[in-house]
Amino acid sequence: MIARATNRIASKGRPMSVQKTVEDYIAAWNEEDEAKRADLIAGCWAESGTYTDPMADVAGRDGLSQLIAGFHQQMPGARIKVTTGIDQHHDQIRFGWALQGGQAIEGIDVGRLDGGGKLLSIVGFWGANPPAAS
Repeated sequence: MIARATNRIASKGRPMSVQKTVEDYIAAWNEEDEAKRADLIAGCWAESGTYTDPMADVAGRDGLSQLIAGFHQQMPGARIKVTTGIDQHHDQIRFGWALQGGQAIEGIDVGRLDGGGKLLSIVGFWGANPPAAS
């Protein structure tokens, strides 16, 4: 029998919900105000966290915030919405998302959490999986 992973991770003596971590991460992507975005990132993103997708590869909280600022400059009014539940095992997570109010893009993020429940890394994939080779 396989045990279902818990969605809570200890954080300085208090549990931190993986759901809350992902919600704050997505809220950071949707936040245009730099100070508010920095607060969201500080709460869910490890100081040395890395983010990689087909167009970007950044490290640290400032790097992520600058990437998000560029996203808002390129696609004013666009928002990201989580479209699936959060799948978790060990320190790994994955969830689906969709871009709304801009280009129609869907994808999946695969992440790794630190011991306090903050994101150490996100690797984002856009679009459907490629077809299998014949």
